[in-house]
Amino acid sequence: MTYTLFVIFLILTLFSIASSAPAFKPNQLVNKKVLVNPSPSKSSKFDANSEPIQRTAPTNPSKITSIMGGDGKGGIPDSIKLIIGAGGIYSAFLYYGSLQEDVFRYTSPDGTSFKQAWFLQVLEALANVVVGFIGLQLTGGTKGLPLKMFALSGTTQVSAKAFTSLALANGLSFPVATLAKSGKMVPVMIGSLLLGGTKYSVREYMQVAAIVAGTAIVGMGKKKGGGPSSSLGVLFILLSLVADGVTGGVQKKLKAEASKVGVKPKPYDFMFWTNLFMAAAACVVSLALGEVGTGLNYIMSNPEILNKIVKFALCSAAGQSFIFFTIANFDPLVCTTVTTTRKIFSVLLSIFLKGHSLSGQGWGGIALACTGILAEMESKMKGGHGKKAVQLEDKW
Repeated sequence: MTYTLFVIFLILTLFSIASSAPAFKPNQLVNKKVLVNPSPSKSSKFDANSEPIQRTAPTNPSKITSIMGGDGKGGIPDSIKLIIGAGGIYSAFLYYGSLQEDVFRYTSPDGTSFKQAWFLQVLEALANVVVGFIGLQLTGGTKGLPLKMFALSGTTQVSAKAFTSLALANGLSFPVATLAKSGKMVPVMIGSLLLGGTKYSVREYMQVAAIVAGTAIVGMGKKKGGGPSSSLGVLFILLSLVADGVTGGVQKKLKAEASKVGVKPKPYDFMFWTNLFMAAAACVVSLALGEVGTGLNYIMSNPEILNKIVKFALCSAAGQSFIFFTIANFDPLVCTTVTTTRKIFSVLLSIFLKGHSLSGQGWGGIALACTGILAEMESKMKGGHGKKAVQLEDKW
């Protein structure tokens, strides 16, 4: 049953990639009729190849748009597209979070656990590279991209993800880590204030304060306190937030460099090139730390965790495709709403399914942090900043 559902899930992923490809426009199509006498005249029109043609309206253009998923009567209704996009994002990333937690909570028969966070990032990034490559073939790549900036962006992003995994591997609970990552505006705000030129409203400060305070309360609201490893987990999640802050600045510079050379990267340009450099950076670090050999030995000796890691990587890649599908068919604010509420559901799902025990104080922290997250989402929607929701740092 699980295998069947997973196959259906992958088929929907491929559908979302194909649906993100640019559609044909009916007014670009013409019916050509070669004239018996090819000599030009005032009444005849010529195409780019100097072939005399008779320009007529295409037969039943609504059929063409409907085939491509447009507004024709036979096209896929927007309600179905929304179910596919939002349902895909929720299912992919909720399962992704659950699998990530399972990977680092797994204990082998000999009592050891999986600690090779950088090696895990290699596998995840490679899955995204494959799906990103398929997307590039269907949508077409962009030439002249600032690949040096993509390399820097990939390095900072994979560092943020690896530090989050290390936080989980060193005892930080998944709910606390997820809520903490929702406060990534903290390093961004600090960096902007130190460098100058950016001002924030009182509401923005209060939103961030609610997320940070709520996360701290959840961390202190456990019925069973953590040990030294929990402290190390907190250190790694702080490093992840710092890497997120750096990533935000790098992405702005990447966009500026792309604009300077007159190119506009497409979604699958971002997915393919960023993950390619993420995989390369993670591979270098994992080789230097000796994680490749130990990681391979561990997963081969424990098929159960190998199964979880494979699904984890595939969910990451599938989730990205559903995000691009949603952005291609709806306003970015729709994607903002889905991805933001998904974080809240991930926290609640982990608490109810993974046996996390919270006191009344801890639940108060959950409510406060979620209020801050929802307020941030509402602020973006009100201010028309939905496009910020598609930044890569929020999704990889």
